[in-house]
Amino acid sequence: MKIVIKWMFMTIMVAMFCSPILLSCGGDEPSEEGGIQGQSENAKTRTFTANGVKFTMVRVDGGTFMMGGTSEQGSDAEKEERPIHQVVLSSYYIGMTEVTQALWEAVMGNNPSDFKNSKHPVEQVTWDDCQEFIKKLNALTRENFSLPTEAQWEFAARGGNKSAGFKFAGSNNINEVAWYDDNSYNVGSESVNYGTHDVATKKPNELGLFDMSGNVQEWCQDWYGEYPGGEQFDPTGPFRGSERLYRGGDWSHEAWCSRISHRSGTEPNHHSQIRGLRLAL
Repeated sequence: MKIVIKWMFMTIMVAMFCSPILLSCGGDEPSEEGGIQGQSENAKTRTFTANGVKFTMVRVDGGTFMMGGTSEQGSDAEKEERPIHQVVLSSYYIGMTEVTQALWEAVMGNNPSDFKNSKHPVEQVTWDDCQEFIKKLNALTRENFSLPTEAQWEFAARGGNKSAGFKFAGSNNINEVAWYDDNSYNVGSESVNYGTHDVATKKPNELGLFDMSGNVQEWCQDWYGEYPGGEQFDPTGPFRGSERLYRGGDWSHEAWCSRISHRSGTEPNHHSQIRGLRLAL
């Protein structure tokens, strides 16, 4: 009888001290170099630190959507955005913002950007550069970050399961959500508004993601190629190719380039002051 009571007492004490309601039991803590801030892997957001610079990832619950030049894209949709096809995705996380110059420098020890500002998105980075950055970031955080696949990027830009069917990421009014040519390039190179801008200064989309239309184009993991027909499950793009894909529009191009379904590609060693990246996990 005494043994049973003692066992019950120990069980209750362990439950109390390890209950996620009371406190985190055995959760990861950030190191000085980098790490996670202790959230559940199913949390709506997860915040990480890399060499003192924090960044936040937003959970995108898995779901099904129609990918490509759907009806809200109107006559702007191009042949590269067809055929429209159904895609089923598992849950994942994606960066709340584009990778900033502060984060890039914290990981890589350099800042290749033309428009120097710690709060601006990094630019002048190739796809190959991004892979090296992610490799070093994963070593710091002990995580498995990557570039988003094209399907992950578009589903997130559309607002995931919360999508309201906008043409741009978060609105049908591009000025609410994007830095593009009319407010960042056409102002002229002498203007303080010329070039990239601080991340997260425009309205977010339905998932709380910023700048998925405009500011800088964002590299994706996929090779660039024609869309397949039929339903796709967690697609990762063509097996091979000569160009890597990017999405999202930028500060120097017209509004139609910032549409949710617009897509293009270039050589993986190409760099530009209009292209950066966003992380996935």
